[in-house]
Amino acid sequence: MLIIIGGVIVFAATIGGFMIAGGHPGVLLHISEFVVILGIAAGVLVIATPLHVIIGIAHKLKEALAGKTAGKKDFFDLLKLLYELFMMGRRNGLIALEEHVMDPPKSSVFMKYPSLLNNHERLHFLCNGLKPVIDGKIKPDQLEHLMTAELKAKMTEMDHPVHALQMLGDSLPAIGIIAAVLGIINTMSSIAEGPEVVGEKVAAALTGTMLGIFFAYGFFNPLANRVKSNNESEMMFLTCIMHAVAGFAKGLAPLTAVEVARRSLDHSVQPGAEELETAVKSLGK
Repeated sequence: MLIIIGGVIVFAATIGGFMIAGGHPGVLLHISEFVVILGIAAGVLVIATPLHVIIGIAHKLKEALAGKTAGKKDFFDLLKLLYELFMMGRRNGLIALEEHVMDPPKSSVFMKYPSLLNNHERLHFLCNGLKPVIDGKIKPDQLEHLMTAELKAKMTEMDHPVHALQMLGDSLPAIGIIAAVLGIINTMSSIAEGPEVVGEKVAAALTGTMLGIFFAYGFFNPLANRVKSNNESEMMFLTCIMHAVAGFAKGLAPLTAVEVARRSLDHSVQPGAEELETAVKSLGK
């Protein structure tokens, strides 16, 4: 929602300022300039970016427009889920976690936390972290290294759409110049038609330069930054899982392992220590 509000502000400020200065919005609507700029931008994206990254850009932009980022409630639910799983493993043995981790949709524990159960990436990372602990195939000290390697791979993958959007943002001003030069060439071929025609074509050419800069700094670069911010929020969620699971594997008490994870969070989404302790202790009642 904030992205839409921001976009409206950008358009309103640009068109409003132009109109206050005496301009008419209609003179900015030169379809040829839009075709050149957006067409070249699309071609640049196709040339420079693999298909899976293009699909990733569409997915990330959809998430950004929908405002789908992990909030305080999501982190609170995660910490409560981790505590329940850890307490089950402590009381009944790690083997008791197997049925929950192997088939989360049928788990009585996971079903209570749909925000994580319905997110494939988060669920997969948590279960992948717990499986070696249950199987005993890896030493507790080695688990954190394993999960850190997976996090780095995920971060690299998440950054691909960001780099592609930044590349487009950096390219658009130059693409706008291409549109402007094409407009000037067209103007020179019509110079004998009189000053009115020449003036109109020069205005269209200058619109190309303006649109390139406008799209770059008004939309593409800000969108790249928003996607990057969303990625950082997602990485914080996964890192929280890693700290908790690694701490539990090393022998920390369930509440202590969850507290370590809680302290790794940004204050904007971090539950209070007393609030969390009260919530998790009530789970067993």
